[in-house]
Amino acid sequence: MMGDMAGLEGMEQPRPRSDTAAARRGIPGADRTPASAPCGPVSAALDPVGEPTLGEVRLPSRPQSAGIARRLTAAVLLKQWSLTPQLAEHAVLLVSELVGNAVRHTGARTFGLRMLRRRGWIRIEVRDPSRGLPCLMPVQEMDTSGRGLFLVDTLSDRWGVDLLPRGKTTWFEMRVSDR
Repeated sequence: MMGDMAGLEGMEQPRPRSDTAAARRGIPGADRTPASAPCGPVSAALDPVGEPTLGEVRLPSRPQSAGIARRLTAAVLLKQWSLTPQLAEHAVLLVSELVGNAVRHTGARTFGLRMLRRRGWIRIEVRDPSRGLPCLMPVQEMDTSGRGLFLVDTLSDRWGVDLLPRGKTTWFEMRVSDR
């Protein structure tokens, strides 16, 4: 099954032009927008940063980018791929966790986001230049941090980390019903 993605690792996409005004448009109130109800057409959500289903979208490694990544994920899964709101909500949460790890733990200036769909599956990838591997920690009920990979492990059907010549791709896959 993994052969479908072979040959895609490490491919560089052209970087989008740096347009801080466009990037800023997506940031205010990022955490207040419900993941299950993105506003506007898909193209409006994807326009400032690119299309994560066609190639890797590069985002600045800042906490605000998690909101942009969540909105991109919701727009693609709900509007472009017509998946269920619950599946989209789970995927948005997992993207947020992977982006949070890339922003907090890698010291990178940017990270990449890519979304792939094939029969019965979606795959979402976050690429960063660090080769440090994320660690799945045991989680206690009262823990307030360290739950990211626990959630990825719980809510996805498969997940993993692919080491690249420069950095790594952390990914998860979820089963979807093709209509």
